[in-house]
Amino acid sequence: MNYALSKSPKNTDAGIRAFASVLPLVARERFHLSIACIGILINASANLLGPIIISQTVDRSIQQKDLRGVLASSALLLFVYLCGLLASYTQTMQMGTVGRRVLFQLRNEIFTKLQSLPIAFFNQNKAGDLISRINNDTDRMNQFFAQGLVQFAANFFLMLGAAIFMFTLNIRLGLAALVPALGVVVITQLLSPWVRRRNLRALESTGDMSAEIQESINNFKVIVAFNRLDYFRNKFRAVNEQNYAAAIQAGVANNVFTPVYSFATSLAQLIVLAYGVTLIMDGRLTVGLLIGFFLYVNNFYQPLRQIANIWPSLQQALAALERIAEILRLKSALHIALDTENPETKDTTVLVFQHVSFAYPDGVLLLKNISMTLERGKTYALVGPTGGGKTTTAMLMARLYDPTEGSVLLDGKDLRSYSDEERAQKIGFILQEPFLFSGTVLENIFYGNTEFQQASLDEKLRVLHETHLDILLQRFDKGLDTLIQSGGETVSLGQRQLIAFMRAVLRKPEILILDEATANIDTVTEKLLGEVLQQLPKQTTKVIIAHRLNTIENADEIYFVNSGEVAPAGNLDRAIKLLMQEDLAS
Repeated sequence: MNYALSKSPKNTDAGIRAFASVLPLVARERFHLSIACIGILINASANLLGPIIISQTVDRSIQQKDLRGVLASSALLLFVYLCGLLASYTQTMQMGTVGRRVLFQLRNEIFTKLQSLPIAFFNQNKAGDLISRINNDTDRMNQFFAQGLVQFAANFFLMLGAAIFMFTLNIRLGLAALVPALGVVVITQLLSPWVRRRNLRALESTGDMSAEIQESINNFKVIVAFNRLDYFRNKFRAVNEQNYAAAIQAGVANNVFTPVYSFATSLAQLIVLAYGVTLIMDGRLTVGLLIGFFLYVNNFYQPLRQIANIWPSLQQALAALERIAEILRLKSALHIALDTENPETKDTTVLVFQHVSFAYPDGVLLLKNISMTLERGKTYALVGPTGGGKTTTAMLMARLYDPTEGSVLLDGKDLRSYSDEERAQKIGFILQEPFLFSGTVLENIFYGNTEFQQASLDEKLRVLHETHLDILLQRFDKGLDTLIQSGGETVSLGQRQLIAFMRAVLRKPEILILDEATANIDTVTEKLLGEVLQQLPKQTTKVIIAHRLNTIENADEIYFVNSGEVAPAGNLDRAIKLLMQEDLAS
């Protein structure tokens, strides 16, 4: 299955439709949203009552020189605006809460989704871009929810109320005042897709730059060793220039509406002033009503100008939402199959390949119609040239990938019928460079082992002693309390592999796969690891991928993997001849 995330929008409405992916998260905030909506309505009502009070004061109290009426109107106006201020503060606080909570939940949703996706997804997408989607894109969403959305809603209700009041005061003057707004709507509709594309490209370039930075940092030792700082500096300069260009284009796009909206506001004011004076001269409008009408025009176009400033934030949020929703919509191809058993499988058989073929997305067929059987307690070796398919075969055994065709049976059942927990308990996988988590050696040894999840420290120490694994702890300065940081970089590769081996042995898997697990360690450590493997139950089946021939000399069966085929190689001498023939042919 192709899990490659897209680099461009599918259509102009994709961002809006993507909102459905996060709508359940927003729906959980009904209480805070309801209070915010009440605050928005109160604030808008307060701003809409002001011009009416002012116009009535001008036409009645000021023209009649009624000082008491002017003071009473001023007090009323002050009360109305204070209510609006309190409502504005309330809506801002509530939407800020909504934004933070949605951000928290959204990041959890994305990270949970990423954990459910197979290895193929991470092979096809850059980690830096995924990090950018989790951090930068969700933060764009938070900014819009916490600030832009409340302003957008408040301005919308204020504009709607102002338009209603203008039509109530004078329909013709109201129509004349809204003519420039029609032009603004048309321009906005035409330019919004272009603005969103520019913002989406800016977000993508930020993800590309994040990916480049992560790659450079992760490979910094190699960069220094080969003295190629200039190479990575030039690569970063290129991606930084692309990000700069995309940011400039997004900035231009985001500010394109501001002068248009400002011009529309000035044009509307000019139309109202000229037409209003004409109506006053004809006796069809009072001075107070013209002042009130003029204020309503400001109440309509001033929010429109603010929406012009918010609009880029909306476009950025929609572009970010599209990138986020693309991850949330993904589904793992590694689904749980029906629980079916194969009655022909013998009790001594642990794993069976039935006519298995495999190809990566858009790639050539790596394995072709493979059939093989692994029996309990035996040791199997996979040998062959680099790129021949050994690791791919091992990954199919551990169900890190699913076959393109055929099936893999574990204990007589389709491997796909096991849950992730059951599969991880039955199959252990030790990589050439095992990954360790930040914490202590003790935490890493018992990581993910449900059997010891509630065990006390004394119980764990007793288990290590009974399995003779405590002897290996002498290789660590502080024993079980030795701290592991930065993915295990604070300890040697040999020490990391010791931890990985101990972790696997304590799980007592039915199948243990070692993919070049002893390729980069010294002979002393390799001997220790061999002693660790002796602690496994006798019925444990071991699958070893190794280039060191001494590692596989004691294997019960050897398979030669090359050119899409997995064939029995017989004894060690036969395997060596096959490897030599392949080297000569290449």
